[in-house]
Amino acid sequence: MRGPHNIWRLIVTGATLERTGAMGIVLDAMEAPRSLRIAARTLGWPFKWLGYKGDVNMPPAPRALTALGPAYIKLGQVLSTRPDVIGEELAAQMRVLQDKLPPFPIEVAKATVAQELGRSADEVFTEFSEPVAAASIAQVHQATIASTGEVVAVKVLRPGIEKAFQKDIDAFYFGAQMVEMLSPSSRRLRPMDVITHFEGVVLGELDLRLESAAASEFASNTSEDAGFSLPAIKWDLSARRVMTLGWADGVALGDNDAIDSAGHDRTKLAARVLELFLQHALRDGYFHADMHQGNLKVAPNGDIIAYDFGIMGHIDEYTRRVYAEILFGFIRRDYKRVAEVHFEAGYVPANQDVEEFARALRAVGEPIFGMDATRISMGSLLSYLFDVTERFGMETRTELILLQRTMVVVEGVARSLDPHMNIWQVAQPVVEDYIKGSIGPVAVGRDLAKTAKVLARFGPRLPGLVEAALIRQSQEAPTHSPSKTRSRSLWFLSGATAGVVLFVLIESLWF
Repeated sequence: MRGPHNIWRLIVTGATLERTGAMGIVLDAMEAPRSLRIAARTLGWPFKWLGYKGDVNMPPAPRALTALGPAYIKLGQVLSTRPDVIGEELAAQMRVLQDKLPPFPIEVAKATVAQELGRSADEVFTEFSEPVAAASIAQVHQATIASTGEVVAVKVLRPGIEKAFQKDIDAFYFGAQMVEMLSPSSRRLRPMDVITHFEGVVLGELDLRLESAAASEFASNTSEDAGFSLPAIKWDLSARRVMTLGWADGVALGDNDAIDSAGHDRTKLAARVLELFLQHALRDGYFHADMHQGNLKVAPNGDIIAYDFGIMGHIDEYTRRVYAEILFGFIRRDYKRVAEVHFEAGYVPANQDVEEFARALRAVGEPIFGMDATRISMGSLLSYLFDVTERFGMETRTELILLQRTMVVVEGVARSLDPHMNIWQVAQPVVEDYIKGSIGPVAVGRDLAKTAKVLARFGPRLPGLVEAALIRQSQEAPTHSPSKTRSRSLWFLSGATAGVVLFVLIESLWF
């Protein structure tokens, strides 16, 4: 419940932020006004002695969130994807939050397995190891399936984690409401929307069936991708609080010495990581949104293995096309076209000047293209681009922020493998292929065919729909002249008829 009883939790939070030195940093990052600063300090400073000390070896903000517990750690991870809310510097600090927490006893994990699967863990698995990884929400065990002898990874939610998260989320909502009330200017940061987004992410991760479904969809989309594989989900051994999947056997992508010892080509791996991300984002519109080294391995055969599908990104087809055209325009240094795409998509208000916007984009792109290959950064380009579009009135788009954050992470992974990598050379073929397939003449024909099919499905209902629309208009107070009404109806009927005819023509030509 989001009532006043959450004040105590907020007091402890404020006290911990004060004790760890994070309070001032957070308030500065949010550009908090004086009224909010006074309220925050009032809640925190007098009770500083109640705050948790945390790990003194960590930066203040991650130190405070880690000390406050799993919900706050996860909040920090989500905020690391929102530099538009907390600033670039603090977002970078949040990205280094440690996922490792003290594990819970193996007996508790086995009890959860028995409760969820309806059979004891010793009956299902011949071996069930101590935790090999413990994160904020769940921990992972290596196990061997009794019936097949296959080695698998078993992910088990922490006991009571759902209740603990809900309690903290309620406090977050209460705090966001207080921020909006005390500081109207902070509403531009949309604190309630941020918490709602956070709640959606968390609820998805607290039901491992949803993560299993995400992994299954991702595997289906990428089954034909050469050099890329995913551990298979064991649906019969998975449930809401338990997820079983194949064991990812390989070398951690962040261990360059081990990669070299295994004989893998790090230059090719770096290019492949970036290519895969762009393919998934553009081609499928569904990408792994947490592609850091800890979630990637190199298999003995050289394949890149991805796992941990708790955070996935989704982009609709139209946004993918816009994103591709923007990237392609920058690759070709066609700043006028990049500006036009922003206006066509409605990202920048129509009352802005397209020529002035194009010049601002040139100021973003040209310095980057003047750099040598080792300094060119697509992540920096996107960051500068969002800064410019914000000045021209573009509203924050969550899906693009997540895409930008993932791009920065993927680029960092690629550069850790090959510091001399030329980002543009690797990205250009992928973007060009997508442009040809989704924006060219073939794509236009495909879009028209889809539109015609929709109209054809409604064909038998079109006369009734038109009649109902005419009746409604005749019963309402006239706001348009009769000639305009008749004209619109005729245009509607003509368009519908043309759509059906077009569908028939396309079907006859294609099939």
